[in-house]
Amino acid sequence: MGSGQVTERLDWNGKKVTVAGLGVSGIPAARVLHGLGARVTVVNDGDDERSRVQAAALEAEGVTVRLGDGATLPSGTELIVTTPGWQPDKPLFAAAAEAGVEVWGDVELAWRLRGPGAAPWLAVTGTNGKTTTVRMLASILEAAGLRTAAVGNIGVSLLDAVLGDEEYDVLAVELSSYQLHWAPSVRAHSAAVLNLAPDHLDWHGSMEAYAADKGRIYEGNQVACVYNVADGATEGLVREADVEEGCRAIGFTLGTPGPSELGVVEGLLVDRAFVENRRENAQELAEVSDVQPPAPHNIANALAAAALARAFGVDAKAVRDGLKAFRPDPHRIELVEEVGGVTYVDDSKATNTHAAEASLAAYDPIVWIAGGLAKGATFDELVEKSAKRLRGAVLIGADRALIREALARHAPEVPVVDLDRTDTGAMSEAVREAARLARPGDTVLLAPACASMDMFTNYNKRGEAFADAVRALAATGDA
Repeated sequence: MGSGQVTERLDWNGKKVTVAGLGVSGIPAARVLHGLGARVTVVNDGDDERSRVQAAALEAEGVTVRLGDGATLPSGTELIVTTPGWQPDKPLFAAAAEAGVEVWGDVELAWRLRGPGAAPWLAVTGTNGKTTTVRMLASILEAAGLRTAAVGNIGVSLLDAVLGDEEYDVLAVELSSYQLHWAPSVRAHSAAVLNLAPDHLDWHGSMEAYAADKGRIYEGNQVACVYNVADGATEGLVREADVEEGCRAIGFTLGTPGPSELGVVEGLLVDRAFVENRRENAQELAEVSDVQPPAPHNIANALAAAALARAFGVDAKAVRDGLKAFRPDPHRIELVEEVGGVTYVDDSKATNTHAAEASLAAYDPIVWIAGGLAKGATFDELVEKSAKRLRGAVLIGADRALIREALARHAPEVPVVDLDRTDTGAMSEAVREAARLARPGDTVLLAPACASMDMFTNYNKRGEAFADAVRALAATGDA
């Protein structure tokens, strides 16, 4: 694709476009639209120093910026392009609806700007596992010799991928529920919904609305709608989707796969979907041990990635080679070190109960380090499902009392250390207390089930603090 190619039906010259929000996606969108000849106004709620610096840079390029008022629709607006973080109930969008003005997200914009012969999209969404699955998929596609990139809510921005000089055969696209909400015309070659659990309900307004936005990823799929056999809600979204004639529903399961499914048989990942005579035949794709780490939810991610790759025609060898080459990002069930016969695992990315449940299911026995900002979550179901695996728990963060109370109700025999401190040394104390509770053969698992911002800048910093504390423990031999 050459730089700046657009579909013929779009004439941007002189079109009045309002971009809602500065930031990671708003600024690139404003620049792209201005470069295409649109008359761009950026509106932003904030009027802080950072916003003023960003605004000055855009205004120097000829873009109008209005700070401190994101609620009023600029006069003459013909289209709004919004950043994903802006909630649907914003006054700006109500004004747009009243004026009959369309609202697109940055993903929709990228889709509309695709040039002739643009690379098809293999798209992934879900409450948890999106980034890992998309990166696994990109690794498999690369192993097949295809020109690809992991894009969207990860890595390369979609606008850069669509408008840049790099040519791609296929794109591995991570899409959040926020992005899907504002992407009405995106049509993937094939797509997967990995799982559904309550998350971002403050943004979407209800679980039904959240699920419906996730389900948009299946609209117009050409070859395969990939769903999680263990999560019936994902299959339900497939049933509701309006797809192209001949598009198939493809399940993935940690059990023995049926026809039109991928699954696990005697330590092997196998395909009974993209083979001849799938009622009787199966194709070996890889060994479970080729997936690192081979935790159950990560095997599920690998199967989903394999299903999308197979839908695109990738052979079994490339699936194996791609999975063997893949290494997860830091702070995702990452082995830190073994100290005194105890394994220390960093899953700081487990920022909600669904992710923590998957992480806890991968180990036994566990000393669990948990807590932070609950974001409205409840912990009874998580604790009830995981109670038998717990050797002990060490609780940190602002909302740790919610987890402590759930442990008292559903795992009263599990010893709990409640750390009432939020300073920089809190994680070191948490690791020392966990080491005290652990026995050789146990796993000390940081799977907080909460956001990190009460104590740390982000989940990466929380994971780094955990890893530093573990290494300090190893250095002293105090385990």
